[in-house]
Amino acid sequence: MADREFDLVLFGATGFVGKLTAEYLIEAAPEGARIALAGRSESKLAAVRAELGAGAANWPLVVADSTDEAALDALAARTKVVVTTVGPYLRYGLSLVRACAENGTHYADLTGEPLFIRECIDRYGERAAQTGAKIVNSCGYDSIPSDLSVYQLYRRSVADNTGELTDTTLVAWLKGGVSGGTVDSGRAMMEAIAADPAKGSIMAHPYSLSPDKSMDPDVGRQTDQALSKASAIDPSLSGWVATFVMAAHNTKIVRRSNGLLGWPYGKNFRYREVMSVGSSPVAPLVAAGMAGGIVATMAAGALLSRVSVGRKLLDRVVPKPGTGPSEKARRSGWFTMRTFADTTSGAKYVCTFAGQGDPGYQATSVMLGQAGLALAFDTLPEFAGILTPASAMGDALTERLRGAGMTIEVEPA
Repeated sequence: MADREFDLVLFGATGFVGKLTAEYLIEAAPEGARIALAGRSESKLAAVRAELGAGAANWPLVVADSTDEAALDALAARTKVVVTTVGPYLRYGLSLVRACAENGTHYADLTGEPLFIRECIDRYGERAAQTGAKIVNSCGYDSIPSDLSVYQLYRRSVADNTGELTDTTLVAWLKGGVSGGTVDSGRAMMEAIAADPAKGSIMAHPYSLSPDKSMDPDVGRQTDQALSKASAIDPSLSGWVATFVMAAHNTKIVRRSNGLLGWPYGKNFRYREVMSVGSSPVAPLVAAGMAGGIVATMAAGALLSRVSVGRKLLDRVVPKPGTGPSEKARRSGWFTMRTFADTTSGAKYVCTFAGQGDPGYQATSVMLGQAGLALAFDTLPEFAGILTPASAMGDALTERLRGAGMTIEVEPA
């Protein structure tokens, strides 16, 4: 791609997370990096560039709409990497993936939508592999901490010669809000399932993003629902854990990484994610409410999405896409993910992945920005096709995020 005009194009630069990512790229990109801003409105792109200040003053603007395939082809052909924040991806993202796959252009997004990734695999996976395009989904809080944590646990077990991973559980602690974009992505999936109930199996099956279904391990039932004492995971933990809202997506990404890498985590690798709800007397009630509430929300959302009255009701009660918290609120957020892993030798490890900033906004813009820079400038594994953060950029992205101030460390448990 040495003859490409740009190193990286940020598509969706006028959106809330797009602007945050642009701000981060100003400080993180190497000197001389050729970056452009893309979106459907030249005037809005120009306004964003002006707001970004001197660091972005020379960044070109590229006008392209997510429905204009010719414009997307032209965009993809001009750059090494496209980083996109334009979602819901199930509605607006497939044409850009097609363009990148056809033009051999690397790609990173923020999707938390298994239905979208399954469509990418089925429609464009083979073509992307042929052209050498690395199409990397879920490069934000969903699902980089999950994916890289397990990858680094595997790397440590190999270094110590302690065997394969077996029972592995991520426990999440965080302070932050839910974005309008995340809610809208969930609604897009509900609407897709309402229109085609068969797609519900993609959401429910733990290996629905598997690269080779004939190789799926048989380790018994794996559920994303949780309600238990934290000490059942590890004696060092106290309080209660509940269902983690992004577990159903993140776990599929981690299992896909295992498959794409050739099952190095092990064929007896069992993975789940939970969320800490603390140790107060009401914690068990909170945990139970979260476990039941997520199921009820998905069911109600799917039902409401079937009818126009329901869609109007959802429009009134959910955050609007493109909205987000104040800078003060974003900077006061944080997240810590601790992943506890057993191995076939009996050795136990814990990986801590932690960072400052609201995970869905501030931290996500760092992760997405560094993923885009890794794809543009780092020497990476030869894999191409529809990939995951760990399979596409495992060690390189880990080091980049450590350099960006995030904690990623594995220790004996």
